[in-house]
Amino acid sequence: MLGGMKLHSYFRSSAAYRVRIALHLKGLSFDYVPVHLLRGDHRAAEYADRVGDALVPALELDAGPLLTQSMAIIEYLDETQPAVPLLPADALGRAHVRALAQMIACEIHPLNNLRVLKYLVRTLEVSEEQKTTWYQHWAGAGLAAIERQLGLLAEERRAAGLAESSFCWGDTPGLADCCLIPQVFNAQRFGLTLDELPRIAAIVQRCNALPAFQLSHPDACPDHQ
Repeated sequence: MLGGMKLHSYFRSSAAYRVRIALHLKGLSFDYVPVHLLRGDHRAAEYADRVGDALVPALELDAGPLLTQSMAIIEYLDETQPAVPLLPADALGRAHVRALAQMIACEIHPLNNLRVLKYLVRTLEVSEEQKTTWYQHWAGAGLAAIERQLGLLAEERRAAGLAESSFCWGDTPGLADCCLIPQVFNAQRFGLTLDELPRIAAIVQRCNALPAFQLSHPDACPDHQ
């Protein structure tokens, strides 16, 4: 059992939120270490000298190593603590789940994270309204793509004689759900709705009813403001 872990996190970071969900789904205890991105805590030498990209999250293990990048952290947790798996047992299922997760982590999130939005405003001098339009465009297009992909996966499951998924894939939340819920949370902060995304809306409702997701929510974080 992993013990003595410290999660360096910012309450509204989608990437850190993913890792919090994974930790809570697996029932793993950890100390929460706030890294306030708006104040620039991540650029301070105390943090940046230990984390190459000076981003959050970073998971500090009891034995000393410090892990970075949310997707790598989650897969590490899944490999070392397999009792509550976040990836399916079969290779095809794992490929589908990883693809959904990467649609969020690699396609949506990089265009809409805090440092990109700050660059738009501070360097390119776009207005707040234009920044919001940027966010809504890319997040909206990305979530619409996920909605379509969830529909295609549902058809595949039906053709294979499998039951309809309650979550992104299957009847338990996994890696893709860890990515989806934070992305939706931040998209809704920027005024996006799920009115035309019924599959995503249903998954979000199911996930947010679970204790692991409630404990991971930004409002539950000690640095929530």
